[in-house]
Amino acid sequence: MLNDDDLQRVMNELLKAMEKGLNRKTAPQAAVKMLPSFVRAVPNGTEIGNFLALDLGGTNFRVLLIKLNKRNADMAGTIFRVPESIMRGTGEGLFDHIAECMARFMEEKDIKQTGKLPLGFTFSFPCRQEGLTCAKLINWTKGFSASNVEDKDVVTLLREACQRRKDIDIDVVAVLNDTVGTLMACAFKENTCQIGVIVGTGSNACYMEKIANCDKIKDLHLEEDGMPDE
Repeated sequence: MLNDDDLQRVMNELLKAMEKGLNRKTAPQAAVKMLPSFVRAVPNGTEIGNFLALDLGGTNFRVLLIKLNKRNADMAGTIFRVPESIMRGTGEGLFDHIAECMARFMEEKDIKQTGKLPLGFTFSFPCRQEGLTCAKLINWTKGFSASNVEDKDVVTLLREACQRRKDIDIDVVAVLNDTVGTLMACAFKENTCQIGVIVGTGSNACYMEKIANCDKIKDLHLEEDGMPDE
């Protein structure tokens, strides 16, 4: 049983590890990686429109059509399996399978001919994020080992798979992991939400941080671009 002193020590050690992960000099050795998501703000309640969502994080993945009208969200989705042979095959085969399932979903929902829809891509594997629409896989987890994906931008791989089909047109506007997606979904209903946590096949957490505290991305000068600073 942990007493208050034990909990305080855990808090202090976690804070040290987080600060180490935020610093560019110490981040490579940090146990807590503090990977930036490049998501700069939570929803503010004015969001309107139709969006696609793709959620890949295990042996099943989901494709959703989401209709936002300010604080109301209407979602319709389909779950697809990723066969083990595809999980452990080639990266091209994996993303071709995803694109095929997306095409089937869009055909079913009669949205293939409605023009390019914005798509949010939840990719719940360790990634080095280089922008809101660029994430390079660090290493596979959860039983995946598809070749020629590690150190590649997964958004580019998805776009290329869709282009090979020539029958679906998407606009990937964000790539994120499931913790960030959880935070954004909760904040859509309650925008004071600042933390997202996933405890499952993989466990992870995210929170909103001041850009000024993120030494590892200071070279990008994000504080000067007019966007929110946390």
